Amino acid sequence: MKDGVNLTARDILENPKNLKIIELEAPQLPRTLSDTTISVINMNFAVDAGLDPSKDALALEDKDSPYAVVLACRGEDKDKPQIKALAAALNSPEVKKFITEELASKGVLPAF
Repeated sequence: MKDGVNLTARDILENPKNLKIIELEAPQLPRTLSDTTISVINMNFAVDAGLDPSKDALALEDKDSPYAVVLACRGEDKDKPQIKALAAALNSPEVKKFITEELASKGVLPAF
């Protein structure tokens, strides 16, 4: 994603290795793995197809990914005690440990 715009194969300026780039709908990607050399698959579709991203992926997005799940609220609510308590709980060492131990096989990684 560049400047809030989704890039497509048409945005590739150079292809010195003459790679054949085929765009498919995201849900189709796991089914095409046996027919491709490499594929970029959304985490939810990979997990639904029985892949374990912590073992099967060649690369994963890091904690600075623009696609990380975030806690969001209205600006006027950001200082409310219940919002602060929820934010503290979600960013706790216990939640980080749970994500790492229980959800990593589903491609969920802590972004904090």
